[in-house]
Amino acid sequence: MADVARLLVSLDSFAYPDGTVALADIRLAVGSGDFLALLGANGSGKTTLLKLLDGLIRDYKGSVLLDGADILKQHPKEIYRKMGLVFQNPDDQLFAHSVSEDVAFGPRNMGFDDSEVNRRVLTALAQVEMDGTGPRNIHHLSYGQKKRVCIAGLLAMGHEILLLDEPTAGLDPVGEQRMLELLANLNRDHGVTIIMATHAVDLAPLFVKRLAILDKGRLAAVGTPQELLADPAAMAAVRLRLPQVAELFWQLRHEDGFPPGPLPLGIVEARREIVAMHGHKEKK
Repeated sequence: MADVARLLVSLDSFAYPDGTVALADIRLAVGSGDFLALLGANGSGKTTLLKLLDGLIRDYKGSVLLDGADILKQHPKEIYRKMGLVFQNPDDQLFAHSVSEDVAFGPRNMGFDDSEVNRRVLTALAQVEMDGTGPRNIHHLSYGQKKRVCIAGLLAMGHEILLLDEPTAGLDPVGEQRMLELLANLNRDHGVTIIMATHAVDLAPLFVKRLAILDKGRLAAVGTPQELLADPAAMAAVRLRLPQVAELFWQLRHEDGFPPGPLPLGIVEARREIVAMHGHKEKK
């Protein structure tokens, strides 16, 4: 994680009106340029935490500091100039007739002139690999394209921190891969800080820098994918599982005598280890 902290979360508790505690005892720091996945089973509190970070939920005990300032003491416009939330269902977020109109809404309401708004729209659409789609009707886009337009709308406003709720939900396997590659590119090439809620345990660890595991509204662990995804029993205790490749190698090491070592999380690492064990030279 980068040294400069953008978000400091010190949350004591948040309860629903009926008294049910949804989140409790969460201490989390998110650095500039971080790519963090909130990993947890359904009902673990991931979406609620994102809404709290974005200022949509305000009646909690504790504090959330954005660049050192308490978000409860900031005007929503101050928050939205830096950080924004992409909902799980893009149809809950898109409202304009065309792509360009939707992406332009934010910067236009921030007071930029037409020239600057157009520049921001074109730049943002290029960043999400949607060049040339400005005139298209929103309703003619695929589900994955709609998600990209939602992201572009936040980028056009200059957001440096993206909060994403299940960005791969509803996508086919290729779409899931492409979405995470897009987010990784935004993080690596454009310095966008990303916090995403997900239960995509097989794919997300291949892209993110850190994981924060939530279980029943509490923070169970924070660390790198390699640190946290190493024990099937520990994952089962928080209602998750290891990535399938890691599970396979865990069984090979503990039940079939394979030599000890870190568990590979993806096909590339697994192939490299198998090739090395068999003494073959890997093709370049």
